[in-house]
Amino acid sequence: MLPRGLRTAFIVHFIADVVFAVPLFFAPVQLLTALGWHAVDPLATRLVAAALFGIGIQSWLGRDEPREAFKAMLNLKVIWSAAATLGLIWSMLDGGPMMGWAFVAIFSGFHLLWLRYRLLLG
Repeated sequence: MLPRGLRTAFIVHFIADVVFAVPLFFAPVQLLTALGWHAVDPLATRLVAAALFGIGIQSWLGRDEPREAFKAMLNLKVIWSAAATLGLIWSMLDGGPMMGWAFVAIFSGFHLLWLRYRLLLG
């Protein structure tokens, strides 16, 4: 048995990841400069987009998998979202653009969600 809402959370995560990954992959400079970044590294941005594609699409593909597959995917999501949140906070403290705080909120929100579900799975 899976915690209620976990499959739905995976579908929402798929949508969120792909919605952000597409413009980060295909128009990194245009998107990030519009959001306040003054210096954009397209290579690093496309690597982030690739991670979002991978994690998001696997969320969609794995939405009907058994409990053990969810545990493994949740481990990945907890690690990724924690590292991303810490990296974003560090960058913001180094003077990142104000929009970066929105990304801190998004990643930390997903981190708390994934951590909660991972703890519920035991």
